[in-house]
Amino acid sequence: FNALLCTTLADRLDRSSAFGRRVLDWGGASLRDDVLALRCCGAFHAQVRAGAAPRLQALYPPSDLPEPEALWGALAETIGADDEPLTRFLDRPPQTNEVARSAVLLGGFLHIARATGLPLAIYEIGASAGLNLLADRYAYDLGGITWGDPAAAVKIACKWLGNLPPIEVALCIAARAGCDANPLDPSRRDDRERLLAYIWPDQPVRLARTQAALDLAVAAGPRVDAADAGAWVARKLGEPEEPGRVRVLFHSIVWQYLLPPTRDKVQRTIEACTAAATAGRPFAWLRMEPKDRESAALHLTIWPSGAMRQLARVDYHGRWAQWL
Repeated sequence: FNALLCTTLADRLDRSSAFGRRVLDWGGASLRDDVLALRCCGAFHAQVRAGAAPRLQALYPPSDLPEPEALWGALAETIGADDEPLTRFLDRPPQTNEVARSAVLLGGFLHIARATGLPLAIYEIGASAGLNLLADRYAYDLGGITWGDPAAAVKIACKWLGNLPPIEVALCIAARAGCDANPLDPSRRDDRERLLAYIWPDQPVRLARTQAALDLAVAAGPRVDAADAGAWVARKLGEPEEPGRVRVLFHSIVWQYLLPPTRDKVQRTIEACTAAATAGRPFAWLRMEPKDRESAALHLTIWPSGAMRQLARVDYHGRWAQWL
């Protein structure tokens, strides 16, 4: 559905509205980095979810895919009626906070637990609503292998292939915290709806899973600070360490969006942590970042040894992981 929506907008959108002018005047060099298409899809989905666009809502899933002419008629009507909120929606960068990526991060956490034999204190940059900070609270179907409490409200299916992580290892997350430049509060309706608007409307399972994860985040309350990642990492990892824990800095599809000065500051803090790491107070850096158009790579480095390893090639949305 979103592909048809984007094609229709590309073919028919003009400068007669503030929304049209904003989209058509967007800097060409930044279209991909700014994910303008996702911003547009999110803007219309938000209006549909709010019940503000009944004609357009009638064409959205689970209805059959509409004809382009019918879709454009409904889009044009929505633009005419809701030009200001649609345009305003474009201003903030998308936050998808794909909770299914937790199935990939879980494998990394299990590797860290086996390598160190210690509880984990996890710190996430680009945490959005903090859903991946709760990776140990979900139930997983990993392609015939299960992990977690089967009664958990959040259930994630991810096909694990290859040289699997140590599923038998006990995982204890003793502390968790995150930061984001614009964090979403799962207890605020506006923030919840913004996050749900970015999910493709023809993926009801993903929508339901994200809603359940948001409910859990309200109850469990992982802390996500509004902060620049560079400053936050320097502050959090500069605090006195708890002995007998491994501190883990992690992120997923975030690094490319950080400004160079922020990346540099995070790197300097990592270097300081690695210099201070010992067997009793190790430090780990787990990251899931783009590899190519089809997949991301999950890398892990643990100090004091400093050996870096690619753990897996993974689907961007957490649907599969090829462990190496």
